[in-house]
Amino acid sequence: MRLKNTALFLVLAASALLAGTPAHADNKAIAIDEMAAYLEFVEYGGGTIFPEQIPKEEYAKMLVIDARESAQFNAGHIPGAVNIEWRQVLAKSSQIPKNKPVLLYCNTGTLSAQAGFALRVAGWDNVRILQGGYAEWNAKGGLDANARSKAGSTPPKH
Repeated sequence: MRLKNTALFLVLAASALLAGTPAHADNKAIAIDEMAAYLEFVEYGGGTIFPEQIPKEEYAKMLVIDARESAQFNAGHIPGAVNIEWRQVLAKSSQIPKNKPVLLYCNTGTLSAQAGFALRVAGWDNVRILQGGYAEWNAKGGLDANARSKAGSTPPKH
Protein backbone atom coordinates (compact mmCIF):
# COMPACT_ATOMS: atom_id res chain seq x y z
CA MET A 1 0.00 0.00 0.00
CA ARG A 2 2.87 2.33 0.79
CA LEU A 3 4.24 2.22 -2.76
CA LYS A 4 0.80 2.68 -4.31
CA ASN A 5 0.36 5.97 -2.46
CA THR A 6 3.71 7.29 -3.62
CA ALA A 7 2.36 8.86 -6.80
CA LEU A 8 -0.25 10.76 -4.79
CA PHE A 9 2.38 11.99 -2.36
CA LEU A 10 4.65 13.08 -5.21
CA VAL A 11 1.81 15.07 -6.77
CA LEU A 12 1.03 16.69 -3.43
CA ALA A 13 4.67 17.54 -2.89
CA ALA A 14 4.98 19.06 -6.34
CA SER A 15 1.79 21.06 -5.83
CA ALA A 16 3.08 22.41 -2.56
CA LEU A 17 6.38 23.36 -4.17
CA LEU A 18 4.60 25.27 -6.91
CA ALA A 19 2.11 26.95 -4.60
CA GLY A 20 4.69 27.87 -1.97
CA THR A 21 2.45 26.67 0.84
CA PRO A 22 3.71 25.94 4.36
CA ALA A 23 2.86 22.29 3.75
CA HIS A 24 5.84 22.16 1.38
CA ALA A 25 8.24 20.82 3.98
CA ASP A 26 5.83 18.13 5.18
CA ASN A 27 4.93 16.99 1.65
CA LYS A 28 8.56 16.99 0.57
CA ALA A 29 9.46 14.83 3.57
CA ILE A 30 6.64 12.40 2.71
CA ALA A 31 7.74 12.17 -0.92
CA ILE A 32 11.36 11.57 0.09
CA ASP A 33 10.27 8.91 2.58
CA GLU A 34 8.22 7.11 -0.08
CA MET A 35 11.09 7.18 -2.60
CA ALA A 36 13.50 5.93 0.06
CA ALA A 37 11.16 3.04 0.81
CA TYR A 38 11.05 2.19 -2.88
CA LEU A 39 14.84 2.26 -3.18
CA GLU A 40 15.13 -0.14 -0.25
CA PHE A 41 12.68 -2.48 -1.98
CA VAL A 42 13.84 -2.46 -5.62
CA GLU A 43 16.26 -5.12 -6.82
CA TYR A 44 19.81 -4.35 -7.86
CA GLY A 45 19.91 -2.78 -11.31
CA GLY A 46 16.53 -1.09 -10.94
CA GLY A 47 14.88 -3.42 -13.42
CA THR A 48 17.33 -3.00 -16.29
CA ILE A 49 17.71 -5.60 -19.01
CA PHE A 50 20.30 -5.89 -21.77
CA PRO A 51 19.33 -6.38 -25.43
CA GLU A 52 21.08 -9.75 -25.56
CA GLN A 53 18.93 -11.01 -22.67
CA ILE A 54 15.72 -10.75 -24.70
CA PRO A 55 14.95 -13.60 -27.12
CA LYS A 56 13.34 -12.36 -30.33
CA GLU A 57 10.02 -14.11 -29.62
CA GLU A 58 9.67 -12.34 -26.25
CA TYR A 59 9.14 -8.92 -27.85
CA ALA A 60 5.67 -10.02 -28.99
CA LYS A 61 4.75 -10.89 -25.39
CA MET A 62 5.51 -7.45 -23.94
CA LEU A 63 4.48 -3.86 -24.36
CA VAL A 64 7.51 -2.03 -25.74
CA ILE A 65 7.46 1.71 -25.08
CA ASP A 66 9.73 4.10 -26.94
CA ALA A 67 10.09 7.00 -24.50
CA ARG A 68 11.75 9.36 -26.99
CA GLU A 69 10.23 12.33 -28.79
CA SER A 70 7.93 11.49 -31.70
CA ALA A 71 10.44 12.70 -34.32
CA GLN A 72 13.03 10.23 -33.01
CA PHE A 73 10.43 7.47 -32.86
CA ASN A 74 9.40 8.19 -36.46
CA ALA A 75 13.04 8.04 -37.58
CA GLY A 76 13.33 4.46 -36.30
CA HIS A 77 12.16 2.30 -33.43
CA ILE A 78 11.90 -1.26 -32.19
CA PRO A 79 9.23 -3.05 -34.25
CA GLY A 80 5.89 -3.08 -32.43
CA ALA A 81 6.87 -0.29 -30.03
CA VAL A 82 4.43 2.45 -29.04
CA ASN A 83 5.58 6.01 -28.51
CA ILE A 84 4.92 7.50 -25.07
CA GLU A 85 7.38 10.26 -24.29
CA TRP A 86 9.19 9.74 -20.98
CA ARG A 87 7.55 12.74 -19.32
CA GLN A 88 4.09 11.40 -20.19
CA VAL A 89 4.25 7.87 -18.73
CA LEU A 90 2.32 8.71 -15.58
CA ALA A 91 -0.22 10.86 -17.44
CA LYS A 92 -0.77 7.97 -19.87
CA SER A 93 -0.38 5.18 -17.34
CA SER A 94 -3.88 3.87 -18.13
CA GLN A 95 -2.36 2.64 -21.43
CA ILE A 96 0.35 0.68 -19.61
CA PRO A 97 -0.63 -2.79 -18.36
CA LYS A 98 0.40 -4.23 -15.02
CA ASN A 99 -0.27 -7.83 -16.07
CA LYS A 100 2.40 -8.30 -18.76
CA PRO A 101 6.04 -7.31 -19.20
CA VAL A 102 6.72 -3.70 -20.17
CA LEU A 103 10.01 -2.68 -21.79
CA LEU A 104 10.94 1.03 -21.80
CA TYR A 105 13.72 2.53 -23.89
CA CYS A 106 15.03 5.86 -25.15
CA ASN A 107 18.26 6.66 -27.04
CA THR A 108 20.71 5.53 -24.37
CA GLY A 109 18.61 4.49 -21.37
CA THR A 110 18.84 7.68 -19.32
CA LEU A 111 15.37 9.16 -19.87
CA SER A 112 13.63 5.79 -19.95
CA ALA A 113 15.25 5.01 -16.58
CA GLN A 114 13.56 8.11 -15.15
CA ALA A 115 10.22 7.11 -16.66
CA GLY A 116 10.67 3.56 -15.39
CA PHE A 117 11.49 4.82 -11.91
CA ALA A 118 8.30 6.88 -11.88
CA LEU A 119 6.19 3.92 -13.01
CA ARG A 120 7.77 1.54 -10.54
CA VAL A 121 7.29 3.94 -7.65
CA ALA A 122 3.66 4.28 -8.79
CA GLY A 123 3.17 0.51 -8.56
CA TRP A 124 4.25 -1.03 -11.88
CA ASP A 125 6.58 -3.86 -10.89
CA ASN A 126 6.55 -5.33 -14.42
CA VAL A 127 8.67 -2.57 -15.99
CA ARG A 128 12.16 -3.16 -17.36
CA ILE A 129 14.53 -0.56 -18.80
CA LEU A 130 16.49 -1.44 -21.93
CA GLN A 131 20.11 -0.87 -20.88
CA GLY A 132 21.87 1.30 -23.43
CA GLY A 133 18.60 2.19 -25.14
CA TYR A 134 17.91 2.11 -28.83
CA ALA A 135 21.54 2.83 -29.74
CA GLU A 136 22.87 -0.23 -27.92
CA TRP A 137 19.95 -2.38 -29.09
CA ASN A 138 20.88 -1.53 -32.70
CA ALA A 139 24.61 -2.03 -32.12
CA LYS A 140 24.05 -5.47 -30.59
CA GLY A 141 21.84 -6.72 -33.42
CA GLY A 142 18.36 -5.47 -32.66
CA LEU A 143 15.79 -8.26 -32.43
CA ASP A 144 18.62 -10.75 -33.06
CA ALA A 145 20.87 -9.54 -30.20
CA ASN A 146 20.05 -12.59 -28.10
CA ALA A 147 20.77 -15.06 -30.89
CA ARG A 148 23.96 -13.24 -31.86
CA SER A 149 25.12 -13.29 -28.26
CA LYS A 150 24.49 -17.02 -27.97
CA ALA A 151 26.32 -17.61 -31.24
CA GLY A 152 29.31 -15.77 -29.84
CA SER A 153 29.38 -13.06 -32.51
CA THR A 154 28.46 -10.33 -30.03
CA PRO A 155 29.87 -11.01 -26.58
CA PRO A 156 27.84 -9.37 -23.81
CA LYS A 157 29.33 -6.05 -22.65
CA HIS A 158 27.80 -5.01 -19.35
